[in-house]
Amino acid sequence: MPRYLRRPSPKSDASTGANDGLPDREFMATLAKGLAVLGSFGEQRPEMTLSEAAEVSGLSRAAARRVLRTLAALGYVVQSGRSFSLAPRILELGFAYLSSQSWIDRAEPLMKELSHTLHESCSAAILQGSEIVYVARMPAPHRIMSTTITIGTRLPAAYTSLGRIQFGFLDEAELRRRLTALPLVAYTPRTIVGLDGLVDRIKEDHAQGYSIVDEELEKGLRALAMPIVTRSGVNVGAINLSAHSSRTSKTELRDQFLPELRAVVRQISQSLP
Repeated sequence: MPRYLRRPSPKSDASTGANDGLPDREFMATLAKGLAVLGSFGEQRPEMTLSEAAEVSGLSRAAARRVLRTLAALGYVVQSGRSFSLAPRILELGFAYLSSQSWIDRAEPLMKELSHTLHESCSAAILQGSEIVYVARMPAPHRIMSTTITIGTRLPAAYTSLGRIQFGFLDEAELRRRLTALPLVAYTPRTIVGLDGLVDRIKEDHAQGYSIVDEELEKGLRALAMPIVTRSGVNVGAINLSAHSSRTSKTELRDQFLPELRAVVRQISQSLP
């Protein structure tokens, strides 16, 4: 599996009371513990024992037991023998978010048309911390990446066009904080691994209104992204086009793909308040 999908264990600060600056009286440690356990399930850990859940989420066995029993009683996890796994009801949480993002519904038919016109994959993602989360995807008829990308897939934002173009809306202090939360890894010889270099590239991309990432996350992968911005200036996500370097040059991305992508992004953004 590609290294960029090998996420670090989601250790939680819930057990220590860390609350990211919120006053203690407003921080619900029990809720934080529950979310830490839910967040520890995933492609690498579809099932976990009590001990594994406690270790991955950074909780004590007693706390993890209480969380898992509560989640099971609410229908969000199921137990089979000594193992726990997510239940289908967990999808309600994801669908609730997607249904609240009206721009995704507007984007999907336009993305589908764009993908069919250019014969390349078209994706939409939001920025979450130091990662992007895919919220819509129209795959190309040919596979581009070595791994399958689906809705909910997370990738390091610093090495994706979808992430870099959204990072540009952060002030520099917050941008640097999020970048330092990521391991700066040379996934390919083209990867920018220096913090200052990444900051400079993100600023340049923000100024020009689009981001091109050329074989930095995976050899052979080129991607172009533009942000989705409301009329009030709020960045809510981004859309990209991805192509293999053997078929599409950077010049072609800029000269042929960018005008098509810009037209789609403009339609979506102008429909938002």
